Amino acid sequence: MNLLQISWDASPEIFSIGSLTVRWYGLFWALSFYLGYEMVLRMFKREGVQAAHADSLLIYIALGSIIGARLGHCFFYDFEYYSRNLIEVLYIWQGGLASHGGAIGILIALYYYQKRKSSKSFAWLLDRLVIPVSLAAFFIRMGNLMNSEIYGVETSLSWGFIFLNRGEVVPKHPTQIYEGLTYLILFIILGYMYLKKRQVLPVGFITGFFAVFMFSARFLVEFIKEPQSGFEADMMLNMGQILSIPAILGGIGFIIYSLKNKDKNKPAA
Repeated sequence: MNLLQISWDASPEIFSIGSLTVRWYGLFWALSFYLGYEMVLRMFKREGVQAAHADSLLIYIALGSIIGARLGHCFFYDFEYYSRNLIEVLYIWQGGLASHGGAIGILIALYYYQKRKSSKSFAWLLDRLVIPVSLAAFFIRMGNLMNSEIYGVETSLSWGFIFLNRGEVVPKHPTQIYEGLTYLILFIILGYMYLKKRQVLPVGFITGFFAVFMFSARFLVEFIKEPQSGFEADMMLNMGQILSIPAILGGIGFIIYSLKNKDKNKPAA
């Protein structure tokens, strides 16, 4: 066995006090919301939007992302079980969140926020929101790593992880790290676009770039992931890839629309 391969048996728990357990995954979720709120708040202040709007947006996005991620897992990946045990859809503490469901939930929540609370367009808000969302995606994948879940197939590469606390005895692709680093790079690119290029980029371009970059990366990484559900074993494309295709197409649509209407869609500043 290659000496560089990593035997991974990290505990998903940070500490426990009585019946209270603090887990890495939950910490990363909380950190995502906190940093996301701070970034949106700074962007709103920079562009003359009242700070109170960031407070309302946080509530909408928090509810949309959590509810959407939970429903996405239950109905995209384990519908047969949850259709017979509907009450367990509410048992979020048992685990089971899907990023595609979270993305749909965020879009729905943002739509209602824009209609009820904001004078800015839906695309204008999305151009800003996708920046902290890309950072949140990085943190969530790090939470998956600490949970030793959503990893890849067997590999002989020197950086393979042996997930001991999942009973693995051979190294597997640490796909959580592959995806996480990709999303971190995306966050840096989007941050640069916003800080340096928003004066010239038409509304919707940043959102389109985000969707194409993120979900293309997700689509490719899925080829070396182990199936998350049994029904995926014999599928040519797994559920993660199938759900990524409309997101990629939607991103391309955003880019085309924004460029074709760049005179009508004033720059994102």
